[in-house]
Amino acid sequence: MTQITPDVPVTARRLDPEDAQLALAKVQELLQRHELVENLVHRQEENDQRANLVEGLLQRQHDAELTALVNDLHPADIAFILSSVPNLERQMIWRLVSAEHDADVLLEVDDWVRESLIEAMDRKDLVAATGNMDADELADLAPDLPADVVAEVQKGLTIEERARLIEAMGYPEDSVGGIMDFEMVRVREDVTLEVVLRYLRRLPELPDHTDQIFVVNRSDKLLGTLTLSALLVNEPEVDVSQVMSTEYLSLSPLDSDSDAAGAFERYDLVSAPVVDDLGRLVGRVTIAEVVDVIREDSDEQALSRAGMQEEDIFAPVTMALRNRAPWLILNLCTAATASFVASLFEATVSTIVVLAFLMSIVAGIGGNSGNQTMTLIIRALAVGRITPKNVWPLVKREMLVTFLVGLLGSTIAAVFAWLISHSVSIALVMMGAMICNMLVGASIGVLVPVVRARLGKDPAMGSSVLLTFATDSLGFFIFLGLATLFLI
Repeated sequence: MTQITPDVPVTARRLDPEDAQLALAKVQELLQRHELVENLVHRQEENDQRANLVEGLLQRQHDAELTALVNDLHPADIAFILSSVPNLERQMIWRLVSAEHDADVLLEVDDWVRESLIEAMDRKDLVAATGNMDADELADLAPDLPADVVAEVQKGLTIEERARLIEAMGYPEDSVGGIMDFEMVRVREDVTLEVVLRYLRRLPELPDHTDQIFVVNRSDKLLGTLTLSALLVNEPEVDVSQVMSTEYLSLSPLDSDSDAAGAFERYDLVSAPVVDDLGRLVGRVTIAEVVDVIREDSDEQALSRAGMQEEDIFAPVTMALRNRAPWLILNLCTAATASFVASLFEATVSTIVVLAFLMSIVAGIGGNSGNQTMTLIIRALAVGRITPKNVWPLVKREMLVTFLVGLLGSTIAAVFAWLISHSVSIALVMMGAMICNMLVGASIGVLVPVVRARLGKDPAMGSSVLLTFATDSLGFFIFLGLATLFLI
């Protein structure tokens, strides 16, 4: 018996995040080797023709190795490498990237990298890279593209594509309309599944992440959804209206993309329709866009807590200073305030020297306790679990949990204070101060994010700095104040 085996392309390969890291290491090795050879060649006389010839040959060999290595990668891996090298080397690699990858790489890289790549491209290359993009993809890049390039690309669009582009560019950046996809499959409710199957077979391919087909009327009003599983398991003679689902989750173009991400997480969605105020189907959101939203929100939240904004890790020092200095200066002011509070009790500390060693524990534990609460609250705000009605019960719960944890922790701290001071009074003061400061930290951990969210601000922005200010200043004041009252 002859065994028939499917033809497997020789170029097929498994995608693995570690491949990008290995490729980055190889790229960095090639760049380092090129720099070393270049330095050796430049040590020769400038008018030495042989040295110039060697340098030219090495440059071409170096470019050939880099070109072969980079262009064999997935566009997402190329974007990863471009984001992981300094700007000068980034531009060198970008010049070697094949034109067929330009569009995909520009869509994959972060905003701060994309800006530098676009600046290095001439008008002709930009038009070529963006000319074949879908309307939603072009809308993502439009804010970073020169106006004349956008205008030139628009000339090559159909009337429908141009209308989609204008519509997509009109939605806020952090809205569902800003991330929705216009490529989707629509059918009527009065046709049979056989007709639907014949229609699908005529398509070159299904849009990415197609798990359901949208059923609309002649006015494009969404009537229901037809899953691919229902299409395949039912008889071809059955009408769409008989097997379509009328229970579905739909989004509005003006909904927050974070709310959409929460809905995808909650209901395990792969795609969801986007409908306007009249119920007409205008687009869809897929899991691919939602994953990007979740990652970007996570990155922004982590940076915001330290009072930072996203920046190029290889950006000029002046740019980094503008990003980091404001909150660092504020942190310096808060630390100075805490030191000033401690200086008010100089007499107490000079009388009982051991207090100087213990007060940092009170401040540190209060900050850590508040940080736990703040992380919990910021996460709950991000997924929409905190409402005006449950804020107060939440505050009471956190205060109770903090008090119980503080009671346990302060007992251990009191034993430690007694061991190094041999004073029961100091141990009790230590215990009381720790509980009070942990309660302060919990209060700040709840109120700061909630109040900032209520004012329409990022609840995570600078929250750690404000928490440190409160727990340090009030921690020193509570501990040294109790010591002054009960020990002096």
